[in-house]
Amino acid sequence: MKRLIFSTLLISFFGAGAQPFRPVDNPNPWADDYSAVAAMKFFRQWGTYNVHDPACLVDGDTYYMYSTDAIFRMDSSEIKREKLPFGYVQVRRSKDLVNWEFVGWAFREIPPEAVAWVRENTGGRGASNIWAPYVVKHGERYRMYYCVSAFGRQTSYIGLAESDSPVGPWETKGCAVRTTTGDVMNAIDPSVVTNPDTGEQWMHYGSFFGGLHCVQLDPATGFTLRAGDQGHLIARRFDGKKNNIEAPEIVYNPALKQYFLFVSYDPLMTTYNVRVGRSASPEGPFLDYFGRDMAAEEENFPVLTYPFRFENHPGWAGTGHCTVFRGAGGDYYMAHQARLSPYNQMMVLYIHRLWWTEDGWPVASPERYAATPQREIVPDALEGEWEVIELTGQLPDRPLEAGQVVRNEVALRGNEKALSKRLSLRADGSLEGAWSGRWKFENHRLTITTDSLSLSANVWMGQDWENEKQTLLFSGLNPRGCSVWGKKRE
Repeated sequence: MKRLIFSTLLISFFGAGAQPFRPVDNPNPWADDYSAVAAMKFFRQWGTYNVHDPACLVDGDTYYMYSTDAIFRMDSSEIKREKLPFGYVQVRRSKDLVNWEFVGWAFREIPPEAVAWVRENTGGRGASNIWAPYVVKHGERYRMYYCVSAFGRQTSYIGLAESDSPVGPWETKGCAVRTTTGDVMNAIDPSVVTNPDTGEQWMHYGSFFGGLHCVQLDPATGFTLRAGDQGHLIARRFDGKKNNIEAPEIVYNPALKQYFLFVSYDPLMTTYNVRVGRSASPEGPFLDYFGRDMAAEEENFPVLTYPFRFENHPGWAGTGHCTVFRGAGGDYYMAHQARLSPYNQMMVLYIHRLWWTEDGWPVASPERYAATPQREIVPDALEGEWEVIELTGQLPDRPLEAGQVVRNEVALRGNEKALSKRLSLRADGSLEGAWSGRWKFENHRLTITTDSLSLSANVWMGQDWENEKQTLLFSGLNPRGCSVWGKKRE
C-alpha cells in the first residue's frame, strides 16, 4: 500500500521540559449529568444545562448565550406555579466561557403576529415555542432574530426584536422572512454576517425544506433590503427529501478573507453533526473541502463534529446546531448542544476552541474549552499513550420525519458513534496501536508516516473531561475531510 505522510499544519507551543508530558489532576468545573438539578425549580442552576440551538453574542468582555427553550424533564405544574415563561428563549452570560449564569427568558409571550401567521397557515397548529434565536449588535442597539414554526411543516416566521441591552427587555419590530407550504425554503435558523468592506449585511437561514438560503438585509432597519425577498439557495443535501441539512452559521475570518458557512446534518437527537464550507463572498458559492459547491446535491466535507466517546465516559450524541464566534481575546470558538449518552435527553453546552489549518480550514478541539494554561511543547512531551478518534460522519440509515427525527428513538445504533482507540507514540519514533508507522517532531511540526492514514493536526494543552486532568490534545483533518481527535493519557 502506498505510504502517506501527515503533519501538523499549525502547532502551538507551551512550557518546556525534555521528558514525556504527564497529565495533571484538574477537577471539572461542572458535571455532565444534571438530572439532580433538572427540575424547573432549579432553573437558576442551569448554567450549562438545557442548551439547545445556541447563539453567542460577544459584547465587550461578556459572552451572552441565547437558545431554544428545550428542557429535560419539563414540569408544567412548576411552570404555572412559578409563572415561568417557558418556551421563550433562554439567556445566559459568562466572563470566561466556562462558568455561566442563567439570566432567564427573553420574552414573556410569543409575539402575536408570529403566532397568527403560523396558525392561520396550519389550521391552528404550532407556534408553541420560540426557536433558534440569533442576536447581533447594531450601533448601540441589539437585534434578536427569532423563529416561530410548526414542527415538520414549512410554515415558519423569522421575526425581529430590539433592545437597549443584551438581556432585554425586547421590543418586537416585525417580520424579517416568512414561509408557508409551497415556498421553496423554510424560514428558520437565522444567522447574520456583515461585509466589513462594504457594510452590506446578509442573513443565512433555512432547513430540510428546500435547503439553506441567503438574503440581503438593510442594515438600517434589520429587515430584508427588498420587501418580500426570500433570497437564493446556498446549500442543500443529496437526496434532499430524506437527508437533513439545517442550522446555518455564517462567520467571516478577516485573516483568511473568507466567509465560513457551518451547517448541521442528520437527526438532532442522534447523529447530528457539523460540516463547513467557505467562500470569498457572503452570497456564496460556498465550496467544501474538495471544492464542491454546497448548493449542489452532494455530501459535503469536512466533518467537524459527530457523536463520539472517549474511555471512562458514556459519550455524546446530537453534536450539532452550532454557533461560531470570536472571543474577546481574538481566538475562535464553536458552541453547540451535546446530548449525554446513552439516552440523549440531557442537553449540555459544549464549547470547542477552534483552530485554523495552514490551508484555511477550521478544526475543533475534542474537549470542551476550560481556559487551560498553555505551555511550550517539546518533542519528548508527545511520547506516550494517546486516545484517538476519527469522526467518519457516516449517513444514518433510517426514515426521518422532516429530515430531523425518528419518533420515539433517541439512542444511537451500534455503529453510529466514533469510539476512541489507543495509540502509542514511542521514544524511537515508531507508532503502536491504532496506527502503525513513524512519527517525529521538528521545526515546530509533528510528522507521522503511516500505511493508511494522512492527517493534519494542531496540538495544545486542554482539559481531559473524562478523567478530570489537564493534558495534551490534538485535532486535525484527514484526506477524507474527517476530523481526527486525540488526547494524551497517563
